[in-house]
Amino acid sequence: MQIRKAATAAATVAGLLVIGNYIIQTRRRKPKPQNTQQNSVPLKKGKLNKEFFRELLVLVRIVLPRVFCKESMILFLHTLSLAIRTLLSIQVSNLDGQIVKAIVDRKKGEFLWKLIQWLLIAIPATYTNSMIRFLESKLAIAFRTKLTMYLYDLYMDRDTYYRVETLDGRLANADQCLTEDVSKFCSTLAHLHSQVSKPLLDVVLMSGKLIALNIQIQENTRNRISTILFPAILAGFTVYITAKVLQFISPPFGKLVAEQASLEGEFRYAHSRLITNAEEIAFYDGHRIEKTYLEQSYMKLIKHVNQIFKLRIFYNMMEGFLMKYFWSSIGLLMVAIPGFTNTKASVSARTQDFITARGLLVNSADAVERIMSSYKELTELAGYTYRVAHMIHVFREVHAGRFSKVTISESGNNVASINWNKQGQVELDNYIEFDKVPIVSPNGDVLVQSLSFVVKPGMHFLITGPNGCGKSSLFRILGGLWPTTSGKLTKPQKTQLCYIPQRPYLSVGNLMEQIIYPDTKKEFLAKGFTDQDLNTIMDWVNLRYIVAREGGWEATQNWHDVLSGGEKQRIGMARVFYHRPQYAILDECTSAVSIDVEGSMYSKAKELGITLLTVTHRPSLWKYHDFILKFNGEGGWICEPLTDSQVNTLTSYKEEKAALEAKLSGVPQMQQRLQELCELLGESVGDTSGDD
Repeated sequence: MQIRKAATAAATVAGLLVIGNYIIQTRRRKPKPQNTQQNSVPLKKGKLNKEFFRELLVLVRIVLPRVFCKESMILFLHTLSLAIRTLLSIQVSNLDGQIVKAIVDRKKGEFLWKLIQWLLIAIPATYTNSMIRFLESKLAIAFRTKLTMYLYDLYMDRDTYYRVETLDGRLANADQCLTEDVSKFCSTLAHLHSQVSKPLLDVVLMSGKLIALNIQIQENTRNRISTILFPAILAGFTVYITAKVLQFISPPFGKLVAEQASLEGEFRYAHSRLITNAEEIAFYDGHRIEKTYLEQSYMKLIKHVNQIFKLRIFYNMMEGFLMKYFWSSIGLLMVAIPGFTNTKASVSARTQDFITARGLLVNSADAVERIMSSYKELTELAGYTYRVAHMIHVFREVHAGRFSKVTISESGNNVASINWNKQGQVELDNYIEFDKVPIVSPNGDVLVQSLSFVVKPGMHFLITGPNGCGKSSLFRILGGLWPTTSGKLTKPQKTQLCYIPQRPYLSVGNLMEQIIYPDTKKEFLAKGFTDQDLNTIMDWVNLRYIVAREGGWEATQNWHDVLSGGEKQRIGMARVFYHRPQYAILDECTSAVSIDVEGSMYSKAKELGITLLTVTHRPSLWKYHDFILKFNGEGGWICEPLTDSQVNTLTSYKEEKAALEAKLSGVPQMQQRLQELCELLGESVGDTSGDD
């Protein structure tokens, strides 16, 4: 019976010490003070410190928003399954001892009955094991769904998806963070619950079972303390030594995992960059350079992964030695000593005690082993927690209009931080006015120091200037994509602005959805539109044939491939006619359309009362505008009325410029032919002596 005493003491003390051991492992050195100006980024990424637990608590509140919710119910069922599996393990250990006792006593009937019980209990045990894995997967998916929907609310609101890439430089590869990092965080969190909860339940319940048996067995024992003290000290010393050794040799898994996730993002970005620019790369025949870039990104990732694998070799070896062989030898020692010293009990009773105690002790030791090994998974969770928490932090900052971007200064010797948080005044009205508003690019380049002009309904503006002078940047500020850093900007609601670029965006969907974008079919019907209205719009842009050619409004195609350049631009103009905004911003949006169709579309837009702000190099469009805003490319600008005489003068200048360019383009060929003729005649260029 003393075997049970030793097993009771070992399992009980192990259960009590595991919490203290966990605290010992998580106590780390305090981080050194760092620059407080960089408080937007966690000081210790991927470390088990207060910052990690604070970030983890924030994320847990997101994935478990309420006590009574779907995620909490799955978590409860998962925990219940773990508890049932522990109770079944205790019963299996009892049956093991009873079966062996029946064999030693040579009781065939009792043996067969216990064997049947053992097989019957295997049915709920195997089902519970399967449910544990199923519920863990369901829990990870539920966590991921909740967290992903929360992130989408931040990422897709107030143009955060655009600003986080353009105006802010703290988050690289947001797509990789939203997909892989969130998935790995939720999977690790759900698995860590199984890795910690069940072992804790095993230790508590099995220790309670052994304590109950110990109380019953030791009723007539005089020296209870001496029989418990030695195993307790031995078990506690074993757990403490194991914890300190593993803590000492443990690599910084959290930091390594965070770096691996970052390198995975860079490798993924290399492929997306190749796909995005495939046409230009193919024209330049740049496959060798791009292949080198892909190989460098891949090898950088693999080198880091191999480093992690090498660090795990020694750690896994020591972990296996301590938790399997060292712990097993200590457990056998605690179980065997009472068996050697107790001579009063029968052989079958001692055998039953040994088997039962050994089973419970092995399960308890395995539970403590899993708890201690969960430290490694906890550090990996710290890496994913940092990545996800940092992403949420950046999304919230950008969503609130607070940006941070670092760029190379003009000298090229240091970096300069762009302060986007300095905001100008923005008001909503039915007209557009720039009052001393600078045009500043996301890289900090000041394109125009101070811009002031007014556009009221019916005042059609033509905007001209060389490339890079700030024409498109002006529209980004007007649309709210870039912040107004100073001055005062008055503009209408965003729904009253419609921007059509040179290459319009074509969404995934049918032909109707290309015209009504971003409205849905439900919103289309709610506005009172019909297919006949769309047919009329298609007549205005000379695209009625597209409806029949593609199979009707419900036809779905890859519209980027199906439509020509001119058809895509006319689809963009069709959107203007569908939405009928107060102002239409047309940025070279008819460059691939014939002049006659272009003219009819501009006339229809003015007829519908749409005020035009046009960027174009075509002189044929100047007559549709009343004012001109000219940029000189050096920060200067002029805003003045556009009269008929100016339109005619500018048109003649444009035609003369085109004629001269056409003539000059043939000069090199004429000079080359003249040189060839001089060589044939044996004369030099400019020699006219042979003409007499």
